[in-house]
Amino acid sequence: MYCIRIGAAVALTMMAGLVHAQVRVEGPVEYGVFATQYKDFKPGERVLTRANQEIETTDSVPAKLGTKFGMRYKLAGKTVDGEPLTLLYLTPGVNSPDGQRHDKFVVTQKLAPGAVLDTMAFEFTEPYEVVPGQWQFMVFQGDRKLAEQKFTVR
Repeated sequence: MYCIRIGAAVALTMMAGLVHAQVRVEGPVEYGVFATQYKDFKPGERVLTRANQEIETTDSVPAKLGTKFGMRYKLAGKTVDGEPLTLLYLTPGVNSPDGQRHDKFVVTQKLAPGAVLDTMAFEFTEPYEVVPGQWQFMVFQGDRKLAEQKFTVR
């Protein structure tokens, strides 16, 4: 009987630790197109920007090379050893040069407790990526959805 009580206590302590390790979105989620002064993008080119890059709030995204769009949010409860985030990008169908069709991109991202804000974004750096239609971005920790935003690329 003593072993059962100890086992139950250990299980409850572990469950409490798991609940405590879950992150949550704190405050509003910014979304839209990331502003840039650079206009003449070439295929494969990326422009380095600061973390506090302005976001023009919109769900309508221009279908042109160099456009970066997505979400920025603050996550509370992040720990170094916490369960990583899964960033799920649903696309209208990106056909890569190797002939593969990509209806989704999945990125696993470790938690960064030192980062004040977290970002999920996609940047059109190659002509084949510029696909009009609905794009849907979702952030998960395990099976818990933390944020979601839909964009229409035109």
